[in-house]
Amino acid sequence: MQFRLDKQSGNKLSVLGFGCMRFPRNLGGIDMQKTRPLIMEAIHKGVNYFDTAYLYPGSEEALGKILEQDHVREKVYIATKLPLALLRGPKDFDRIFTRQLERLRTSSIDYYLMHMITDMDLWNTLEGWGIASWIQEQKRKGTIKRIGFSFHGSQQEFLKLIDAYPWEFCQIQYNYSDENFQAGKLGLQKAAEKMAVMVMEPLLGGKLATGLPKEAVELFKKANPRLSPAGWALRWVWDQPEVSVLLSGMQEPSHLEENLQLANRAFPQMLTQEEHHIYRQVLQVFNRAYKIRCTGCNYCMPCPQGVNIPGCFAAYNTSFAMGFISGMQQYMTSTGITSQRMSGPRLCIKCGKCESHCPQHLPIIRSLVSVRRRMEPFLLRGILLIVRSALGKQGKKGKPGKPKPLQDAP
Repeated sequence: MQFRLDKQSGNKLSVLGFGCMRFPRNLGGIDMQKTRPLIMEAIHKGVNYFDTAYLYPGSEEALGKILEQDHVREKVYIATKLPLALLRGPKDFDRIFTRQLERLRTSSIDYYLMHMITDMDLWNTLEGWGIASWIQEQKRKGTIKRIGFSFHGSQQEFLKLIDAYPWEFCQIQYNYSDENFQAGKLGLQKAAEKMAVMVMEPLLGGKLATGLPKEAVELFKKANPRLSPAGWALRWVWDQPEVSVLLSGMQEPSHLEENLQLANRAFPQMLTQEEHHIYRQVLQVFNRAYKIRCTGCNYCMPCPQGVNIPGCFAAYNTSFAMGFISGMQQYMTSTGITSQRMSGPRLCIKCGKCESHCPQHLPIIRSLVSVRRRMEPFLLRGILLIVRSALGKQGKKGKPGKPKPLQDAP
């Protein structure tokens, strides 16, 4: 395992951090029988940075339980986050933080983040609530060791935020398709002059691993047949000396094994000019295929009307990246458009709740219109109306039933 120095604290951080948002799950929640071996193997192989959050269902509890039961708390740095979206006032600081300590079964948090700051207005509101004094008190008591923030907003706002408070670290979305998105390369470089920088979404929600167009996959394979698309994506991030930790959500032993092997050879400025040229070629193909830059984080869910927003966007992008038939197969599966309980874009009433929660600031409402136009063209809507009407007439136990009308159907 390679390590990079958090210069402010002197902590040696593993270049590979374990992102705990996507632990393996079953019907009862997080699958502990699969999650525990992954965490323990990661620690055994040198991973010492684990990133979770109050908003990740069951994640803090699972991580805390495993670290306590296996007596490895002192071997790792825990990072978790104050959920700004749930705050209603300064009284919530202590209430939520106390709950997090209980969930994680610890007396202190090593790296504590303000979760999903988008702009200076939000930070100014927190300052008005006394967040700076609260942080100072927690640091005095030793319950918070390092303070930082995770960011989803414009580069201009990011550059303001890194100067607005004596932050000790930050977390940004960064990968070879996002070099000029959100904080971007300039933000990374400016932040690294002052603090440690943790990188999330190095695979763009998995799209740079398993969702690349075939042409892009072939470009990578031709250049290095032994390296997977995921490997290419991770190496691009590690190549940059300003990156302290790359966070990866590893759900399978094979994911962990590959990432560990890559992390053992993760050096700054390791890429050749020829390899940089390959990334530029792949990015051209990727940008032609991916129209909606959704990472599948699910912050927009649940939709009050039942729209499967990430599923709609994934199928739409697949229809460009892998072909219309593949996209339509995925669309039918993820939205149930032939069933009585469908979850497609036609259910959207434009309430805007999803857009207010989207860390990517995507125009979700407008994008759902685009999804419907492509995935449910006029003739297909007519066919769907006939199919769903037939299903409705079957009723329960073969009795006649009244079909539920399609919204806006021709």
